[in-house]
Amino acid sequence: MTEILVLGATGKTGAPLVRRLRALGHTVRAASRTGGTRFDWSDPSTWDPALSGAEAVYVVPTETQGLPERAAFVDRAKAAGVRRLVQLSVRGIDEDGTHPTESAVRGSGLEWTILRPCWFSQDFAAPDFFLAGVLAGEVRTPAGEGREPFIDAEDIAEVALVALTGDGHQGRTYDLSGPRALSFTRAVELIGTATGRTVTHHHRTEAEHAADLIAAGHTRDDAVAVAGFLAQIGEGADDYVSDGVERVLGRAPRSFEEYVTRAAENGTWAL
Repeated sequence: MTEILVLGATGKTGAPLVRRLRALGHTVRAASRTGGTRFDWSDPSTWDPALSGAEAVYVVPTETQGLPERAAFVDRAKAAGVRRLVQLSVRGIDEDGTHPTESAVRGSGLEWTILRPCWFSQDFAAPDFFLAGVLAGEVRTPAGEGREPFIDAEDIAEVALVALTGDGHQGRTYDLSGPRALSFTRAVELIGTATGRTVTHHHRTEAEHAADLIAAGHTRDDAVAVAGFLAQIGEGADDYVSDGVERVLGRAPRSFEEYVTRAAENGTWAL
């Protein structure tokens, strides 16, 4: 079995990926800043110990990294004997393959696969995104009535597993989304129905949303970036469905309704 290093192993995609890999008998090094194998992007001294012995790596970069940091990590991975990289990216961020988000992995000379998902269904349960609004009964974004084909992070994890352990995915980029696009208004209505509460969506300007995020503890750069991405949804930039899940897994992606039902049953939004 392949020995696999999973970065961001406690995150939305990393945690279900670790669970699936271990269930199949793979040796998994679950890496994060706080538990398991210690790995911190800001501390290069943690890189080599985490990479040692790994044959494949699930790469989850931070938003603030530039090309030099990513290229340095790829060089360390090659020196450690890694042969395969599967990187989590963002849909629409690097259409020409030159953005630093992806170019280091693409130019690594190793076997590589890029996964480009849209916004996650799980973002409605994430403290850093929409959970507080859902629990308060009012989600506020600059997305207006723009639509997003939210993807279940479980589907991303399954695609990553196949790319890390299977053949035929090297040198490929997969755009990943759910089966249909829906507005934030409709999304929170579905959550409200599943939880027996009223949850509404209200429009905020991009600047107002960035200010809200800064007040909640986000850095200014991150806040401005997130507000900008949401505003782009309001302009229709993400109102389309991608076929990556079906291409890799041979089935349709899970729907937002399926996620909401499962999350509500698990008490995700219990007060």
